[in-house]
Amino acid sequence: MRTPEEAPRLEAAAPIESDAIRVREVPGGALEGFVAFLDGIQRSRVLAHAGTVPIVHGAVAAAVRHRVAKRAHTWDAPVVSQALYAPVAQLEPALARALGARVPLRDTGREEAPEGVQHPQEHTARALTAVQRAREAAELALIGDWAQRGAGPLLADGGISGGAEGAKSERIVGVVKSHRTLYADAAAVPLLLGLREGERTTAVRLSSPRRLPVASWYLRLRDPTGRGPLFGLVRVEVALTDELTARADLVSRWILAERAPVSLPDARWDVMVYGVRECEQYLSAILR
Repeated sequence: MRTPEEAPRLEAAAPIESDAIRVREVPGGALEGFVAFLDGIQRSRVLAHAGTVPIVHGAVAAAVRHRVAKRAHTWDAPVVSQALYAPVAQLEPALARALGARVPLRDTGREEAPEGVQHPQEHTARALTAVQRAREAAELALIGDWAQRGAGPLLADGGISGGAEGAKSERIVGVVKSHRTLYADAAAVPLLLGLREGERTTAVRLSSPRRLPVASWYLRLRDPTGRGPLFGLVRVEVALTDELTARADLVSRWILAERAPVSLPDARWDVMVYGVRECEQYLSAILR
């Protein structure tokens, strides 16, 4: 089952390295720096229907894979959980009790919604959103653990602004592979889409009512010639710091060093570093 996607959009962000978003060549070339990688996965399916109401089973897993002597090992314990998702008020009480006795039952009903028949796809969409949030919570828990006890820089797949530990720790770097939202005004879009391999944009400050502020910039991992403007393009998130230019250059060098081995045959190989792919394969094996 696919998670609902937001519509593509632009969102302006305040530049913090210069007065406007500009292009910078990453100096010095690739440099190994990361010692660990974090990823999470989710799986969901409609298990059954209670009348017209779908009951969705969701499972999530997240882990940190620590690289020692070029071999990956699971750091601490992976976070694995499963639950059923349904609007509890629209289930027979006996059925809700029976379901919750076997697997945790998460209520996806809305307090403002009247009881009775609603579009079943709405219930399914709400369940998928709840599963996604469970995965994000598992990832944030591990980010917090690493920020407190981990040794060395960790690359997390996705953003880091959802939790205080990730947003404030200089040991955590988030790498975002998808770009439904581009953090730039219309004038800056040609600059970031025109990045060449090994170039980055200057950093901007990202903040929102639901997220903590972080610094972010775009980095081109691979030559996009003949491939399209988003090929090999990632967005990086780090904690805000006074020496941001030096920090952004160094972190970009670390990410460029993770382009090999190539993450084939994954379709996202152009933006997925191998450490994240290895973590995802591990999680897929334990979430069968």
